[in-house]
Amino acid sequence: MRADPGVVTVWSDIGCPWATLALTTLRTAARNRGHEPLIDHRAFPLELFNWQPTPKLILDAEIVAIAGRRPELGWRLWTGAEHQYPVTTLPAMEAVQAAKHPDIGGLAASDQFDEALRHAFYVDGRCVSLHPVILDVAAQCDRVDESALAEALARGDGRAEIYQDWEIARGPRVQGSPHLFASGGYDRHNPGATYHWTAPPGKGFPLLEDYSTEWANTLLDQLDR
Repeated sequence: MRADPGVVTVWSDIGCPWATLALTTLRTAARNRGHEPLIDHRAFPLELFNWQPTPKLILDAEIVAIAGRRPELGWRLWTGAEHQYPVTTLPAMEAVQAAKHPDIGGLAASDQFDEALRHAFYVDGRCVSLHPVILDVAAQCDRVDESALAEALARGDGRAEIYQDWEIARGPRVQGSPHLFASGGYDRHNPGATYHWTAPPGKGFPLLEDYSTEWANTLLDQLDR
C-alpha cells in the first residue's frame, strides 16, 4: 500500500471508536512536537461491509472500554433520543473526502474536518448523519470553505471516493478500521491497543488490557527521517 512521503494514510470509519482513538493519539503526539500531522483519510465503511448500521450496543461497549482507560478523551455515551442516533456515517465520510479538493481546503482541511466530526459525535453527541449538522461542523473549521463544500456535496462529490475506497479495502492489505500506512513500510492495524471481547460482540464486552501511545512517536520518527 503506497504512501506519499510525510503523509500518514489512515483507513477508518468515523463511527469506529478504535479509529478515533488512534487518530487522537497520532494528532496529540504530532502537536506535542509542534506541528500538525498530514493525514490522508481513506474510508473503511463498516456499514457497507456489514450490510447494517454499526450496532449502538457494540459502539457503546467500545466507547466505555476506551474512555474508561483514556478519560482525557472526553467521550460520552449518547444522551439524545434513540431516534436521533446516527444510522449512517457515509455522509460524514463523503464530506471529508470532498474537503480534500484544493478549492475546499485540501488534505489539511479534510483532517481538521474529520477531527471536528468525530468530536461532534463522541463528545457533543450530534447526529453526524445529517447534512445540516455536517455543514455546521464544517463552518467551525477555519481551513474548510463551507460554501464550497456545500456546493460540492450538492453535486455528490465524495461519494464515488467512498465506494472506490471500499473496493480497495475489501482486498487483503487493509485489515480493518483503523489501518495506518506510511512511507518506509509502516503498516499497522489498530496500533497500540491490546484487547479482546469476553464473548462475541453483542453478548460480551471489550476488555482493553493495555493501550500504548508510543507507536505514534515511532511513526512520527520514521516520517521525520
